[in-house]
Amino acid sequence: MIDAATVDRILDSVRIEEVIGDFVTLRKRGANYLGLCPFHQDKNPSMSVSTTRGIFKCFSCGKAGNAVTFVMEHERMSYGEALKYLAAKYHIEVKEREETPEEQASRMKYESLLVVSEYAQKFYQDVVN
Repeated sequence: MIDAATVDRILDSVRIEEVIGDFVTLRKRGANYLGLCPFHQDKNPSMSVSTTRGIFKCFSCGKAGNAVTFVMEHERMSYGEALKYLAAKYHIEVKEREETPEEQASRMKYESLLVVSEYAQKFYQDVVN
């Protein structure tokens, strides 16, 4: 498990436009960047990247989040793997420690709830459309 201080250093160092720019061609438009969304077939730029807020949002498919969630979705990584990826990109040493059984159970519960939430979102999105 990555300690909280290292996670904070990673999140403070990340520049979302650089991270997403590794996978998507972004063009500056006003204060934000626009690009083709990599999560669906996109012909017109529908993904907006806000550097001031540190978030992205696709106005076609609805995907949104920060740099960590983008890497998790795009590269199909867990939260810890995405943090390690970003740490390597920004040359930050990752300090890890063993998870206690309670922390492991909590993490597994969180990941399970995330999967259920994504399923519910897709289900209701399909029902509405």
